[in-house]
Amino acid sequence: MTPAPIPSPSNPGSRPELVAVTRVTGAGPGPGRAQWERQLGPEMVRWPLLWAQRQKAAALLILRRGSLAPGRCWSSSSSSRGPDMDDILRRTVAALPPYETREKPPALLEGPSREFVQFYRGLEAAGRPAFLTKLAAEYGAEHGLVSELCGRVTEARGRDLGALLQAEDRLRHSLTPRYKLLVNHISRLEGGVKFIVDLRADLLRSLESKTADSPQLREMNGILKMLLSDWFSIGFLNLERITWQSSCDLLQKISEYEAVHPVRNWADIKRRVGPYRRCYVFTHNAMPREPLVVLHVALTEDISKNIQAIVRCGHSPELSEDVNKITTAIFYSISSSQRGLQGVELGNYLIKQVVKELKGEFPHMNQFSSLSPIPGFTTWLLGTLSVHIKEGKRNQIFTELEYKEIQDVIEGPVLETLKRLLTTNEWVRSDKLVRVLEMPLMRLCAWYLYGEKHRGAALNPVANFHLQNGAVIWRLNWLADTSPRGLSSSSGMMANYRYFLENTNHNSVQYLRTRHIEASEQILSLVTQCQKISKL
Repeated sequence: MTPAPIPSPSNPGSRPELVAVTRVTGAGPGPGRAQWERQLGPEMVRWPLLWAQRQKAAALLILRRGSLAPGRCWSSSSSSRGPDMDDILRRTVAALPPYETREKPPALLEGPSREFVQFYRGLEAAGRPAFLTKLAAEYGAEHGLVSELCGRVTEARGRDLGALLQAEDRLRHSLTPRYKLLVNHISRLEGGVKFIVDLRADLLRSLESKTADSPQLREMNGILKMLLSDWFSIGFLNLERITWQSSCDLLQKISEYEAVHPVRNWADIKRRVGPYRRCYVFTHNAMPREPLVVLHVALTEDISKNIQAIVRCGHSPELSEDVNKITTAIFYSISSSQRGLQGVELGNYLIKQVVKELKGEFPHMNQFSSLSPIPGFTTWLLGTLSVHIKEGKRNQIFTELEYKEIQDVIEGPVLETLKRLLTTNEWVRSDKLVRVLEMPLMRLCAWYLYGEKHRGAALNPVANFHLQNGAVIWRLNWLADTSPRGLSSSSGMMANYRYFLENTNHNSVQYLRTRHIEASEQILSLVTQCQKISKL
């Protein structure tokens, strides 16, 4: 005689009453719960009913999302008995080793590290800020021990130097957050460094959006940045030139990561790595086939003043380069591809390495310059106009002649109408207005780059980047980028930051120490005019 099958959630058909109970949850018509309780008893109904309710909730969740979250398997057991945040952190974050064993390398706890990685990847984006907050707050340094050791350092100051140094060393050891040990263990796993980079990207998004913000989280961000700066120092980076013969996945990533001048199609990327063009990336052995920062270069005879001539009018991929026509390198796009490496010095090293590479390939090359966007200028200009409008200042930006010429071209109050036209980019439709605005906007932009500061450094992030590298603000270019993005960002203007190789180190040191900005006669003349004419 064949035994009857055991009833279970995976086999509801083994008992007819379970099929009927499942219908109570909404799977189909059937008797009500009260009726089944009278016939079978409340305990008999309870467990299949709960199981059915969970199954229904899971189905609805899947329908709403379209798919399961990556790395997760939805089941009644995982949803009810899976590890929670506290449980996973207790198991995976080890205690700080005793001071006496500080010189012994800790064993690689591969199991707990992998469990942490798997759990974190299974979290939805909305749940990660809370998890990181708990990790930073509850698994940092032990403040009581730190306080005690601070007292011992104070006491040791009256003794010999050896005792003081040992007390300071103990204090230094105690300041290590527990999660730092976990991060070090994860970095040794395959793909672990990439995981830490992505985790910091999540942390930065949480801080910037205020989804999660605390002193402990900001401290964790600083510690991760310091670790990543060590792991991604110049000695561990590989310089690679990208060509059309490079792997498809690498070319695809180069296209996707381009943040300055978006790549339109495969023909576009083929031109950007073809004749009279160069594309270089930094890679890291711990993140194979993953570009960290990308630099696009145009090889020309002179310093370019228009981006369309570079990104829209490339040479045929079959054309051979005439070496005699290549005297200038134009850095027209540099993009970081890893949000988690924000603040880690990569771009400046890449430019310096590329300059050496190009000098080796073209010994006669004597001009190195960027053709850079000026993000934020239009926003700054609109804010300046708004302040003058609010304060009732009729004209403290333009000369009287400029003001009159603008007034003759547009209808309505000058500042209010001009603000609207700049906001909508409609001003470029009028040739007269374009001609009238050229000098005042160039003047204001020169001041924005040279005179507007943040903590003593240039307010504009692109200017600050090139000035830190030792470049000179060399030239402003009118209507150099007439794309919608260029007009909205900088009213169509672009800047050349010139690299005079014999002076870059000196300029960089001067800027970093004293915030002194090196600029050409064109820029300084425009700045002087702005100071005389505009009341900013």
